[in-house]
Amino acid sequence: MNVLIVGGGGHVSGAVSQAALAKQWNVWTITRGVRPLPEGVKSLIADRHDAEVMSKVVAKEGTNWDLVVDCICYDLPDIRQDIELFRERAAQFVMVSTDFVYDPFRRKFPQREDDAHYVDGGEGSLSYGRKKRRCEEELIHGDTGDMGWTVVRPCHIYGPTSELGCLPMAARDPELIAKLRAGEALQLVGGGHFLQQPILADDLADVILNVAGNDNARGRIFNTAGPDIVESWQYYRIVADVLGVGLSVEEISVQSFLAENPEKAPFMCHRIYDLEKLRSAGLNVPSTPLVEGLRMHVEGLLARR
Repeated sequence: MNVLIVGGGGHVSGAVSQAALAKQWNVWTITRGVRPLPEGVKSLIADRHDAEVMSKVVAKEGTNWDLVVDCICYDLPDIRQDIELFRERAAQFVMVSTDFVYDPFRRKFPQREDDAHYVDGGEGSLSYGRKKRRCEEELIHGDTGDMGWTVVRPCHIYGPTSELGCLPMAARDPELIAKLRAGEALQLVGGGHFLQQPILADDLADVILNVAGNDNARGRIFNTAGPDIVESWQYYRIVADVLGVGLSVEEISVQSFLAENPEKAPFMCHRIYDLEKLRSAGLNVPSTPLVEGLRMHVEGLLARR
């Protein structure tokens, strides 16, 4: 298999690169050349915001890819660029979207891909979700030629190439381990009682690569979430257990936090998902238990530091 990853040195894109290499696939990445890449990757250097350079770099390869994966598609110009560049060069295309496309105030539990309400404005995480949804709509309604497309909507993605933390005020906090070891109370909105379904980056990578050659995945959108549904505070409890320390939580009022931070609304809801479409399409259903995945995450961060 020939796979091209737009991105390649990031949290998700790095996991996709490593997983593809483990399958002994031929792997290309398009990056700005800032971060190191795994050995065995063919590195293409371009800033995706420079359309002329992107076009030249892709055309120069003269390659048709079995799968193209865009891990850094954030707005309409990005997806339009993808369609233009890969419509005739890719058998299948995967866009990594987000569960923030769902309106946080009109969710269903568990949330299905169909019969959903989507965000329609706002700043911060709301804007992020709206832009991702616009990219999805461009695939749905655009001219993608013979290129089959698939969208994955992950929820909270964790793994040792990212920082720990899934909920304000302790989200992606590089000091989280130090705070827990020091016995500091973690300030969690709503006391951490929002339900989460985190997915390990390696599991997400497996889902993405499983799309290659799967006709059941063409023209479809899939929720991608882990096997365990937990209250957010339990995520932090697992991390504390791995460190062998206690956990103290200080509750922050949801109402007051939202009043001051309306753009954080996508975090202030239960994030649980129906994965039946993933299963029925024959795609890999994420299976790494949260306890096991977070242990790998913590131990990976400790080793890196």
